Amino acid sequence: QVQLVESGGELVQAGGSLRLSCVASGRTSAYDTMGWFRLAPGKQREFVAAITWSGGVTSHADSVKGRFTISRDNAKSTVYLQMNALKPEDTAVYYCAVRLLNGISTMMSMYDYWGQGTQVTVSS
Repeated sequence: QVQLVESGGELVQAGGSLRLSCVASGRTSAYDTMGWFRLAPGKQREFVAAITWSGGVTSHADSVKGRFTISRDNAKSTVYLQMNALKPEDTAVYYCAVRLLNGISTMMSMYDYWGQGTQVTVSS
C-alpha cells in the first residue's frame, strides 16, 4: 500500500504562482514514477506532469509546458509541482499518483495509487 497526501492548493489570481506538494508513504521504492493529474469542472481527468523517482526524467503536458515544473526530493519522499503564470483554465482539483514502475506514462490507468486531491482555483 502507498499513501499519498497532496497540499498547497488554494485560490490565486491569474498570473500568480503556487507550489503543490505530495508526500508519499508506505511501500514506495526507488523504481516508482510519480505523476500529477488534474480534473477540471466538466472535463475528464488529464495528465499534467510526471517524474521518475530515481532518474529524474520528466514529462509535462503541452498545456503546462514552460509554466509548470515537476520535481522531487527523495529524502523527503515528496514530489512537487511548481505552477507559474497560472491561468483561469488551470482551475481544477490536482491529484498526485504513483506508478510502481520506473517509466513515464501519461495514462491514468498506468498509475497504481492516488491521493485525495487538492483544489487549485485561479481567478481572472
